[in-house]
Amino acid sequence: MAAPAYPAWVTRWVSGQWRNKKRPPALRPPRPLALADKVANRREQPTEATCITEMSVMMACWKQNDFNDAPCAEEIRMFYDCVAKAEKERKNQNEDTLSSRGNLPSSKVNKLLRRFPQITRYV
Repeated sequence: MAAPAYPAWVTRWVSGQWRNKKRPPALRPPRPLALADKVANRREQPTEATCITEMSVMMACWKQNDFNDAPCAEEIRMFYDCVAKAEKERKNQNEDTLSSRGNLPSSKVNKLLRRFPQITRYV
């Protein structure tokens, strides 16, 4: 019958390696365990360019008509509609405080950290 296999720490403990002031080192953090005053400003999602096709159609129409607005009124209207729609979607997305992953954006985290600073001293 084979001897049971114990983890390495059990054999060290049983052998007395940690006795007589040979205990494992105490873990001491290099800095106090507290939140920082602010977080880095990062974009949560890479923003993509919107309305590129409408803009290219509008510029192609301008080029064909020597940059005259009158014959390209429909293309200009389509471009402005697309821009208004994208702006509306962006505003609706900004109203949601949580992103799709459930994280707060860095700007909101910084506001909360300013509002509720870390207590560095005891009363």
